[in-house]
Amino acid sequence: MADTGILESLLRLVDKVDGGIDSQVVASSLGVDHQVVVGAVKSVQALGEVIEAEQRSSKHWELTGEGQEIAEQGSHEARVFKAIPEEGLSQSQLMKLPSGKVGFSKAMSNKWIHLDKGHEGGPRVFRMVESIEDAVRKKLQQVQMGHSSQLEEKEKNELKKRKLLTEVTVKSYWITKGSNFSTIITKQETELTPEMIASGSWKEKKFKPYNFDAMGVAPDSGHLHPLMKVRTQFRQIFLEMGFTEMPTNNFIESSFWNFDSLSQPQQHPARDQHDTFFLSDPAVAHDFPQDYLERVKKVHSEGGYGSQGYKYDWKIEEAQKNILRTHTTAVSARMLYKLAQQEEFTPVKYFSIDRVFRNETLDATHLAEFHQIEGVVADYGLTLGDLMGVLHQFFTKLGLNKWVEVGNSGVFRPEMLLPMGLPEGVSVIAWGLSLERPTMIKYGINNIRELVGHKVNLQMVYDSPVCRLDS
Repeated sequence: MADTGILESLLRLVDKVDGGIDSQVVASSLGVDHQVVVGAVKSVQALGEVIEAEQRSSKHWELTGEGQEIAEQGSHEARVFKAIPEEGLSQSQLMKLPSGKVGFSKAMSNKWIHLDKGHEGGPRVFRMVESIEDAVRKKLQQVQMGHSSQLEEKEKNELKKRKLLTEVTVKSYWITKGSNFSTIITKQETELTPEMIASGSWKEKKFKPYNFDAMGVAPDSGHLHPLMKVRTQFRQIFLEMGFTEMPTNNFIESSFWNFDSLSQPQQHPARDQHDTFFLSDPAVAHDFPQDYLERVKKVHSEGGYGSQGYKYDWKIEEAQKNILRTHTTAVSARMLYKLAQQEEFTPVKYFSIDRVFRNETLDATHLAEFHQIEGVVADYGLTLGDLMGVLHQFFTKLGLNKWVEVGNSGVFRPEMLLPMGLPEGVSVIAWGLSLERPTMIKYGINNIRELVGHKVNLQMVYDSPVCRLDS
C-alpha cells in the first residue's frame, strides 16, 4: 500500500473539488511524481468504493533533448549563419563546427548563405542576407511554454521529422468521490485470527473483500523450445501420413554410409575437412557388410546397374573414416539396406528428424549443428508424379498451398538401390529440409543464433505460445 500520508492528501484534494480532479493535477499539487499518485489511487481503490477512477489518455508535444538545446542556443542553421564573418569562411572550416554539417544544408535551402566553389584558396561560404529570423527556435520556444496549439500540424510534423519534437501520450485518472468516500484511511484486515474470534473484536473490524476473480500465482513448469514445438508438428504430420520413424541416435557415422553408399565419389569436395568434421578417436570404422561394400566399390570404380561409374581408384581407407554425419540420409541408406535383406520386399514409408553436423562458418543463417527433416518412400513403380503427390499432401498439412522452394527432393538412382539388394522395379522417392528455417519463419526470427546457441534469450522460450502452423 502507498504511504498513508499520500493517500489522505489525495482524499483531501478530492474532497475539495466538485466533479472530480485529474491525477496529473494531484501530482502537481502534492509535488510528487505522477506514478506515486497512480499507486495511491490503486491503493485507495483496494479499500472499497472510497473513490472512483476513470482512466483517460491525452497527447501533447514535448521537446527532445536536441530540441531543448535549439530552444536555448538557436537552430543549427542560425548558428552556422552567425559563424560566417563578412569576408566569408572556408567550407572546410565551416564543416568542423558542431552545427556545421546539419546547419550548412538548412541554411543553403533557406538561401541565407551561398557557396563559392571557384574561390581562390578553395570553396568558401558567404552570407546572402544581412539578418535572419530563427523561426525554428521560436516555434520550439512556443511548445516549451505550452502553446503547441498555436503551431500548424505541418509545422509540428516538420519539427518531429528533424527529431526536435516528439508527441507524448499521457495516461491519467479522473478521480471522483465514491459511495463510501471518506478522508480518513481505515486499515482493512486481511485475516480473521483466532484472537479476534476469542475476544469478539472481529465484530468491530473492517475486512478487505475477498477477490475471487484474482489470478493465482502461476505454477512453475517446463517450457518447450520453439524448435521442439515445430519438431512435434512435423512429426505429427509424418505419423498422420502413415510414416515410421527411423532410429537416428548414431551421430557418428562412417564415410561409407554417409557418402559412398549414396554414390558420392571419394574426391567430392563435400568430403573435405572444410565441410565435414572428421573424428580422431576412433578415426576409422571396420564393421561393414563385405559383399555390399564390394558392390559399391565396383559401381564407383567400374560402373554397373546402368551407370558408367566414376572411373577412379576407390579406396577402403577413405570409406572407413569416421565423421559426424552430415545428413540423416546416411540413416536412410542403412534402413534401405536392412529392408533389402528381407526375404520378401514390403513397401515402406520412413521419416526422421534429428541433428546433423557440418563444418560451416557461423553466420545469421548457418550453424555447424542443425536439424534435418527427411521423408523416404520405397515401393514398386514410384515416379516423379508420386513424389509430387506426397509433397503436395505433406506441405498442404503445413499450410503451404502453393509450390515454393523450401527443401530438396528427388528419386534415388538405380546404381544406389540395386547394390543394396532391393528388387528391380522398386523405386525410392525422398525429400528433406531443415527444421530451423521453418521455425525462424514461424516465429519471425532473422538470426539463427537467436534460436539456437548460447545467445538465445530464454525469455523467448517462456513467452512463445504453443506453435500452430496455420492451415
